[in-house]
Amino acid sequence: MKIGVLSDTHSVLHPQAADFFAPCDQIWHAGDIGSIEVLHTLKQWKPVQAVHGNIDAKNIRNEAAEYLFFEAEKAKVLLMHIGGHPPKYNTNSNLLIEQYRPTIFVCGHSHILSVRYDKPNKLLYINPGAAGNYGLHKAISFLRFDIKQGIPSNLEVFHQDR
Repeated sequence: MKIGVLSDTHSVLHPQAADFFAPCDQIWHAGDIGSIEVLHTLKQWKPVQAVHGNIDAKNIRNEAAEYLFFEAEKAKVLLMHIGGHPPKYNTNSNLLIEQYRPTIFVCGHSHILSVRYDKPNKLLYINPGAAGNYGLHKAISFLRFDIKQGIPSNLEVFHQDR
């Protein structure tokens, strides 16, 4: 299964996102979607798992939960917007990680691309950075990877200076 991951679109889908996500089976959006049109466009492309972020209005919050826990190809996934980073997760993230014991934790908010293994929690931490134009970040980024038998592999990053 190939997964596409993005966050912090802030109402803008990059013109190369459709091609980048074309081989994906699912798209995961880690919040700050910005407009319902972005969410609906993603859903036209692929099945979507999405959470709302701190900037998202009620119409998005009606379609995207605060956090999601689900399985994908035997990987246990926790998806949320504001999560912190290893080892400094926020309180809510720590509680959810302890409760669900995910093997993959995806969050956004920081606008900083980061993928690393969190050994104490035995999970892969993924923050895809910011896919939109709003914010102080200097680059637009999103990513895709494979999951087979619960193991993520073949990580590819789209990265473009703003």
